[in-house]
Amino acid sequence: MSAKPDISVNVCGKHFKNPVIAASGAYGFGEDYTDLYPLSALGGISCKGTTINPKDGNIPPRIAETPSGILNSVGLQNPGVDKFISYYLPRLKQQDIVVIANIAGASIEDYIAVAQKLDATDVDMIELNISCPNVKQGGATWGVTCEGAASVTRAVRRATSKPIIVKLTPNVTNITEIAKAVEAEGADCVSLINTLLGMRIDIKTRRPILHNNVGGLSGPAVFPVAVRMVWQVRGAVKIPIIGMGGIATAEDAIEMMLAGADAIQMGTAIFGDPYAPIKVCEGIEKYLAENKIEKLSDIVGQVKPW
Repeated sequence: MSAKPDISVNVCGKHFKNPVIAASGAYGFGEDYTDLYPLSALGGISCKGTTINPKDGNIPPRIAETPSGILNSVGLQNPGVDKFISYYLPRLKQQDIVVIANIAGASIEDYIAVAQKLDATDVDMIELNISCPNVKQGGATWGVTCEGAASVTRAVRRATSKPIIVKLTPNVTNITEIAKAVEAEGADCVSLINTLLGMRIDIKTRRPILHNNVGGLSGPAVFPVAVRMVWQVRGAVKIPIIGMGGIATAEDAIEMMLAGADAIQMGTAIFGDPYAPIKVCEGIEKYLAENKIEKLSDIVGQVKPW
């Protein structure tokens, strides 16, 4: 094979020059690492979770290290959708990158309002964070039931013509049923997994390390869970899948794509090594060349179960 392998991917009609998308929260609004390399080195960015009004986030401490990962309870700190649209989005659109707005809300009305505002912009895609507490249902997160996940997806589908990615929580009994529920309500794509709920305790003070008591676990510790869930969802839905959860190396990314992911997101790994996404792209290209594979998309879902 003489030509360089094609590591571009297509998700919902959007062309990504490579499969690496910065996960929501890991890259802010695109300005966090640009002194190291241009944002255009990535295929896409899922911006920090955005709400209808600005949020200060949770009270510190809100980050705790764990073996092979971190716990976070940042609490969706963000400047609000209007600031995103007026300040950050124009700057992001100057980069050669797919821009995904990650949105969150405590009520259906919140999601609708944010989606309607974004529908009038040139943002490329909208990712729904359905791991938020539903304040009208006693605080249970939207994504833990088929009904909750479906209701948010249905409402946002009516509010925008943008491609919708629904980000699935792993804190459920059967993630395939949730995936099928959002597909039925108009989701164009699913991304998974969001963080696993975890907790750390300071044995000296006997208090939880996080002020919020619990937080979301991310990093290499959750990778096998993410691979398993992506594989299960691939067998359950026809829409594209963006895989995430502990991806740190090219080998991880390839494994996730073999399981069924059309593209991948990286988060926690970037905190430890900002160049990790660049290394992943280089490693994927090398793997394809060594195995005489012309297109990255040819490996998607090609795992061979026993």
